[in-house]
Amino acid sequence: MKPREQFMDDAHGLFGDAADGDEKRGPLRFRTIWISDIHLGTTGCQAERLLEFLRATESDTLYLVGDIIDGWQLKRRWYWEQSHNNVVQTVLKKAKKGTNVIFVPGNHDEVIRQFIDLDFGGIKIRDELVHVTADGRRMLVLHGDRFDGVIACAKWLAYVGDSLYTMILKFNQWFNSWRARAGLPYWSLSQYLKSKVKNAVNYISSFEDALADEARKKGLDGVICGHIHKPEIRDIGGVTYCNDGDWVESLSALVEEPSGELRLVSWQEIMQLKKAGKTKAAAKDKDLVLA
Repeated sequence: MKPREQFMDDAHGLFGDAADGDEKRGPLRFRTIWISDIHLGTTGCQAERLLEFLRATESDTLYLVGDIIDGWQLKRRWYWEQSHNNVVQTVLKKAKKGTNVIFVPGNHDEVIRQFIDLDFGGIKIRDELVHVTADGRRMLVLHGDRFDGVIACAKWLAYVGDSLYTMILKFNQWFNSWRARAGLPYWSLSQYLKSKVKNAVNYISSFEDALADEARKKGLDGVICGHIHKPEIRDIGGVTYCNDGDWVESLSALVEEPSGELRLVSWQEIMQLKKAGKTKAAAKDKDLVLA
């Protein structure tokens, strides 16, 4: 990853050409963007922030790496905000305007898997595929749920775990609303539990190793997945393992620079870059007026 300072200094290179007024500046540009685990249809989905991210970025290819719509939760209780519609419409608009949008279904939107290898509204639906980066690396792209032992061997337990996770998120919303009023930053109970509970740590490690091993067996350079809501880029025995995180808590995405460099970005980082770009544009306009 680039040092944050260097990344901020290079921000102007990620923007489109300036237009009159700050609000008309173009989006940040990447070769490829991967997002997953949005969980549209749940109260935990951060749809408004995802919309800000989608409107602030542009890419040649956009991968939707599973669990975009949470069919499990929608079966239990219907929940669908206008912001969830807006996310779908924004992605469709990107596809219409020429972005190569590829949807790789996950376990929560597994009903979409019956349409594998079909295209709808300019969106390609694929089970898994190989992405070739600008620097020539071949990366396996898949959601990753079939390498989850709980999903594969005891799906009923996965449903129980999903219900518990939903309860934790509801507590998080209440707890963090109080922290916000107290001027404190966001704190994630689920991320804390994952980092502290030994079995959870072992589960994540086993999942990551299994994905890296799959890429190795296929003779590929790396793997890009979602599923476990833990953004990560690391080397596992010579294989590059990448997880793009989620849009429930991490609010993260994996991006590819024009050079082929892969790195993680967060909603907060993108918003700061967008703001920094607007500030530079305003300063430039001011200099022109003074001149």
